[in-house]
Amino acid sequence: MNKIIAFFLLCLLMLFGCQDTGTRVSESADGLPLPKWAESAVLYEVNTRNVTAEGTFNAFQTHLPRLKSMGIDILWFMPIHPISMKNRKATNGELVESIKDPLERAKYLGSPYAVADYKSVNPDLGTTQDFKEFVKVAHEKGLKVIIDWVPNHSGWDNSWITNHPEWYTKDEDGKITDPINPETGEPWGWTDVADLDYNNQEMRQAMLESMKFWVTEADIDGFRVDVAHGIPDDFWDQMKAEFSKLPKELFLLAESEVPYHRNSGAFHATYGWSFHHLMNEIAQGEKNVEDIRKWLKKDRSQFKKGFSIHFTSNHDENTWAGTVMDRMGAGHQALAVLAATFDGMPLLYNGQEIPLNFRVPFFEKDTIHWDNIQYEDFYKNLFAFKDQCSAIRNEGGAEIEFISDSNEVLAFRRKGNYDDAVVIINLTNETQEYSLDISFENFRNIHTNSLFDATAKKTMEIGPWQYMVLDGSYGK
Repeated sequence: MNKIIAFFLLCLLMLFGCQDTGTRVSESADGLPLPKWAESAVLYEVNTRNVTAEGTFNAFQTHLPRLKSMGIDILWFMPIHPISMKNRKATNGELVESIKDPLERAKYLGSPYAVADYKSVNPDLGTTQDFKEFVKVAHEKGLKVIIDWVPNHSGWDNSWITNHPEWYTKDEDGKITDPINPETGEPWGWTDVADLDYNNQEMRQAMLESMKFWVTEADIDGFRVDVAHGIPDDFWDQMKAEFSKLPKELFLLAESEVPYHRNSGAFHATYGWSFHHLMNEIAQGEKNVEDIRKWLKKDRSQFKKGFSIHFTSNHDENTWAGTVMDRMGAGHQALAVLAATFDGMPLLYNGQEIPLNFRVPFFEKDTIHWDNIQYEDFYKNLFAFKDQCSAIRNEGGAEIEFISDSNEVLAFRRKGNYDDAVVIINLTNETQEYSLDISFENFRNIHTNSLFDATAKKTMEIGPWQYMVLDGSYGK
């Protein structure tokens, strides 16, 4: 009941607190500073269980040189902690403990988001020392490491339940509950986890201490926070105060689209869920360029700091909604270009560079095979430009200027003091005619290395799902 009340109070805050329509302002003095290394960074999500045959940190080390060469800057590991056995789920929703066949039962490894111990490592992935060594090696190769943090709920055999049952949400009968949807008052169906009660200050402090443990003990570089929208805002204020005392700057990503999370300076980035869903709808012919213009206007009216994470896939989308080919068809590369150049930090899910053409299961192992990495050069060119062009960096990049009135062909320019980028994408499966509002010459196509000139209002043609990322700084 307390979480339901908190949710409606949050809705009122968002309704009356997000009416300003100005553009972003600089970070306030009490916000956590964005690390310099994150300004133009590319994020890569690692599903450790499935990314190698061994499913360990040590085995994944062999991918580091390739990923660094491809332009990856930050590795986000899905939860690295031990997974609860109690109420562990199988793929079909059945509880693993109810499966009689031991071989069948052993297949189901559980959700990594059912954390059994916040200060330990899942032995299937390696040891705590293995993880520390991995972080050290990654740092030596110029890569940063953040971990998935699950503060909304724990696994059912987490020691907190036994030692501190008062830290959990309870029903009318005094029984600990699984998480409840605050909009309906009904369970989400996440029966493999127990809901934490953020009215308990001791639990809050224990959660913060557990987060700081991995910064001080393993030297990680930040967190991706799971279900951040389900936690009261004042906890993130506590986190901000605690993290400001740490000797290193961290990158903080919230799985939310709550404006307060960025505007308060507690998080640097939030999920671009709405933009992702818009890209899916564009791929299916249901939305067009005008909807992108509307999205950007709304985004600017709500968020005053930080940036969104943009992606064509992640672990949730791949498992539950389908591969990028399932959802975006022939447009998946064009939309990957949009995610990398538009307005925010691009995210790549492990295997998209192959490309990943199957759904990676959530509760069991299915190894990703790396025999033929077809899109490595595609992403390498894209991310190299992201790194070198200050106009499209994550923080402090140039504003987006739409330079065509076409609703089928997206064309925008991001012109900074030193760098100039133009992006043109046909967002349909048919050849389109379009014209630009501006003229330019000798802009380099980063994928073909050819030069491109444009004359204002001149009609041009572009093929189905064709894209051009043009570097206006070439030769200047």
